[in-house]
Amino acid sequence: MGGKKREETEEEQQNNSEYGAPVQYDPSFSGPIHNRSCTDIICCILFMLVIVGYMVVGILAWLYGDPRHVLYPRNSTGMFCGIGQNKDKPSVLYFDIIKCATATNIMAAALQGLQCPTTQVCVKSCPSEFWALSLGAYLPTANPANYFKQEFCVPSFQLQGTNLTTMEIINKELCPYYFTPTSSVLGRCLPSLGGDAFNIGNIPANFSIQGMNQNQSLAAIVNATGDITNGFNIKDVGLRIFEDFAKSWQWIVAGLVIAMVVSVLFLLLLRFTAPILIWILIVGVLVVGAFGIWYCYNEYMSLANSSTTFNNVGFTTNVKVYLQVRDTWLAFLIILCIVEAVLLLALIFLRTRILIAIALIQETSKALGHMMSTLFYPIVTFVLLLVCVSYWGITALYLATSGAPVYRVVSLNSSLENCNSIRANQTCDPEMFNISQYPDCASARCVFINYNTEGLFQKNLFNLQIYNVVAFLWCVNFVIALGHCTLAGAFASYYWAFRKPADIPTFPLSQSFMRALRYHVGSLAFGALILTLVQLVRIILEYLDHKFKAAQNPCARFLMCCLKCCFWCLEKFIKFINRNAYIMIAVYGKNFCVSAKNAFSLLMRNIIRVVVLDKVTDLLLFFGKLLVVGGVGVLAFFFFAGRIPNTGTTFQTAALNYYWMPIITVVFGAYLIAHGFFSVYNMGVDTLFLCFLEDLERNDGSPEKPYFMSKNLMKILNKKNKQPKTG
Repeated sequence: MGGKKREETEEEQQNNSEYGAPVQYDPSFSGPIHNRSCTDIICCILFMLVIVGYMVVGILAWLYGDPRHVLYPRNSTGMFCGIGQNKDKPSVLYFDIIKCATATNIMAAALQGLQCPTTQVCVKSCPSEFWALSLGAYLPTANPANYFKQEFCVPSFQLQGTNLTTMEIINKELCPYYFTPTSSVLGRCLPSLGGDAFNIGNIPANFSIQGMNQNQSLAAIVNATGDITNGFNIKDVGLRIFEDFAKSWQWIVAGLVIAMVVSVLFLLLLRFTAPILIWILIVGVLVVGAFGIWYCYNEYMSLANSSTTFNNVGFTTNVKVYLQVRDTWLAFLIILCIVEAVLLLALIFLRTRILIAIALIQETSKALGHMMSTLFYPIVTFVLLLVCVSYWGITALYLATSGAPVYRVVSLNSSLENCNSIRANQTCDPEMFNISQYPDCASARCVFINYNTEGLFQKNLFNLQIYNVVAFLWCVNFVIALGHCTLAGAFASYYWAFRKPADIPTFPLSQSFMRALRYHVGSLAFGALILTLVQLVRIILEYLDHKFKAAQNPCARFLMCCLKCCFWCLEKFIKFINRNAYIMIAVYGKNFCVSAKNAFSLLMRNIIRVVVLDKVTDLLLFFGKLLVVGGVGVLAFFFFAGRIPNTGTTFQTAALNYYWMPIITVVFGAYLIAHGFFSVYNMGVDTLFLCFLEDLERNDGSPEKPYFMSKNLMKILNKKNKQPKTG
């Protein structure tokens, strides 16, 4: 009885606190209200206008954009390789790869519309051997057609019948005078630095370029492409990984199915195993703390004769040095003793609230058993998020490639020629270009430079990209909010059903989803907008920190770090408020601000219960994720590594190039599956908890105001529903 009185006194003190009066009894309330009206209409209209604008931006980007220059390589005239008249020539060959060493990185240049300062032609396949123009080609009587390779020359130039000398062909860059073994990397022929292609035994003795000896020639080629290829062929690795996926996809799917089954079973069995698991975890934490105290005490006593102090050691980055100081272990010992004492006191004085948390977790597991469809709602959220991400990515790509191509006349050998006939920034048309107009510049070319940025649409591309990001974040946050509100409405329908499962509405998840879309798009968009604004500030801070990192002084770096930390905390707080506001919206159908205020006040009146439930749930769900991901990951490792004998399957580990890729895929997929299922469970716990708090404030157990909570919860709180008097 004493415990009951203390509980009631504590509740009265909480109810009379500064966070508002408790919820009053409403005889007409029996769960999520059906007779509701639209909320936050202004924000709903604004969100719809943003969506319409987002669609307009996407259409304009599709009309003006040309993503081919990102997806396909270009030759020197700006024509794409692999499509159109070059359909049978998917790769681009650089005549003199050494010139690229002093230019921008080839891959970055290609994506930004820049060009390596050497002739580039589309070819059917990249060269696979070493070749250099022989010395006989430089003789005055030599016929260039007998020495150059026509398939790698500029398409408009024919070696047969030409009157040009070898040096004229080289200076005008009409044909390459050397090449090395190359591989196609994203459509670019780059030297195959991996494997044994560049072993000295595979290189012809007479191979040299530009008067350099063999070693100097190879060093120049490696330096010109080292930062691009980084010593391995990316495409080859990608093909090997793709082969591994093709051979093992059935087993990967089987691993993901196992992860799904284990996740569902774990959540459903919490109805029976939650008390045991939670107490095992709590006792485990205390045991680990006790072991830490014992270990620190032993280390402290073992250094009893040590004379080393912090004054002797000073400041050092070698952490092991501090472990030889006796005071280090004393500090660890004191800290662990304090933490252990706090945990023990919390366990003693908060045991009732821990029991409440366990009961709510069990009740959530029961709710999932009666509403299995809620477990698969994350698939809807995933599909909607995939649509948002895909639309954002495609729109960003088309916006970045908007504008007509710009060609300019440039000299490929400006250091050897005095090209006075070429004006600065002189534009040209590659189809009408005539080299005879530039008699003093034999290497003049009409080269693609970039895409036009002069039009009204192109001048506002940066603003449109910002709009694309803002609309994307808003849509993503809205989709997540819709999921929270939908699940909250379903779980609230379960809690406020007096006779479970008889009073649970038919299709509670579908009804909740339709209510959210019909009445509360504005409220969900309002909460999503607040979170989007905070995320935008965080993005801007990250951008500024990246831009000014080198120029910042210690004070500026400290201030930037504080700002980033503050807005990170603010984002977490906004997510917490939004999550509980969506629950109140799903139950009562009020606007966002009123719902957020009511939810916050209700939680603050029961702050200790909130903290205990949150930590107990986090501990349990962390253990569940660890169990699912760790168990499936270990199983995948033993299977794909070939350490499970007599499996009775035809799968052979030796057939895989990289057996760790299927393992990583299974582990990552298992985490996503476990996170999806457990997020539903977490939302169920939060919803039932808010309903439980309102049940305590709204009802008193009398026949007129009976409790809706489970009998287990009433037993823990020493409460019960009184039976109506008869006769």
